[in-house]
Amino acid sequence: MTEHPTERTAPTTDLRVDRTAWRREQLADLLRFGEASLRADGAAQWLDDDGRPDLSRPVHTWITARMAHVYAFASLLGVPGAGERADAALHGLRAVLVDAANGGWVASRGPAPRPGDGHDPAAGETEPVDGTKSAYAHAFVVLAAASGTIAGREGARDLLDAALAVLDERFWEPGPRMHADEWSRDWSVLDEYRGVNANMHSVEALLAAHDATGDPEWLERAVSIADRVIGWARDNAWRIPEHFDAGWNPLPDYNADRPRDPFKPYGSTPGHGLEWSRLLLQVDVAAGTPGARTDAAVALFDRAVADGWDGEHGGGFVYTVDWSGAPVEPRRYHWVAAEAVAAADVLGRVTGDARFGDAAAGWWEWVDRYLVDHERGSWHHELDTANRPDGVTWVGKPDVYHAAQAVILPDLPLTGSLAASAKAAGSILG
Repeated sequence: MTEHPTERTAPTTDLRVDRTAWRREQLADLLRFGEASLRADGAAQWLDDDGRPDLSRPVHTWITARMAHVYAFASLLGVPGAGERADAALHGLRAVLVDAANGGWVASRGPAPRPGDGHDPAAGETEPVDGTKSAYAHAFVVLAAASGTIAGREGARDLLDAALAVLDERFWEPGPRMHADEWSRDWSVLDEYRGVNANMHSVEALLAAHDATGDPEWLERAVSIADRVIGWARDNAWRIPEHFDAGWNPLPDYNADRPRDPFKPYGSTPGHGLEWSRLLLQVDVAAGTPGARTDAAVALFDRAVADGWDGEHGGGFVYTVDWSGAPVEPRRYHWVAAEAVAAADVLGRVTGDARFGDAAAGWWEWVDRYLVDHERGSWHHELDTANRPDGVTWVGKPDVYHAAQAVILPDLPLTGSLAASAKAAGSILG
């Protein structure tokens, strides 16, 4: 795999003249940038701001799975070399991050020991392992395997069957029809915390699994999770409660002392409102229920934009707000903007309302001005409140998942999953 990023140049296309060409240049840039993450064994390294693997960090299951997913759908669009990179990342999931002894997938492995650090393989020592079994990571393994299956990648269907079995047997709770969040490595201890974030990505993964297998059970689960979240959001002024106890009772003050937590922050997360807005419309397409969840999708979108868009300080979406909508963590994360333009695109198509397209057009200008790193590639993952690159929570540029989906989604037909949409579009980038 490529070990050093390709020298960067600014895009040659003005997005104000041809936004489609600009977005496709962005996808090509993101895919080139991501190449350096893949080790020889397929596990994906965290990338720094220059696109170099950060060897001080472990390889994560969620990053490796995201890269497998991105290159799988890129292969369906005809991107040269994308299939081979998808294969590599899928191998990384099967051979490096799988927990052969206990089943499922570990959270991460590494960082790899270096010469002279006292590591002695002959003494039976191994690299550090975070053996936490999280629904979040397992959902991304399902997504990667489902996208690989849709793309016809070798071994992907076997991986999908195995990942779905773990998600079903270990995380799915039939009573509430939601997923538990986290187990110990040997599956002996189930954490009492329950969360919506892992279930949101499980919806994304289950929709892809339904597209890959045709099994209606995965679609039914995605529908039931989505409808449960709609109910919680509707009862809470369309701000989604994110954190719950084991009985699925809301914990509104959870992590009040950790407003910058990357996965479980305190308060309401506008970016998740935007992400759910898009997913609800994909649920409707997959379920054949057009319009059933459109009102909820619009309400989530409008609340997220009203709470999140900081027009008084140069634009950008804040990360979190409290339950009255006041900013808690005002820094800007790239994934929130990516989900904003994706949601606006899908809502514009479904509703025919021009205001969504107008919003997306303005946000793309903001993305190009502040998030796209025209010199070094990819998007800055975090900005300060003056829209300057500044990594506090997100250091470097770990992966390209959110940005890659956002830039290509407007060119694809709307289906339940990105991979199915890419397959329907065909080799438009070949």
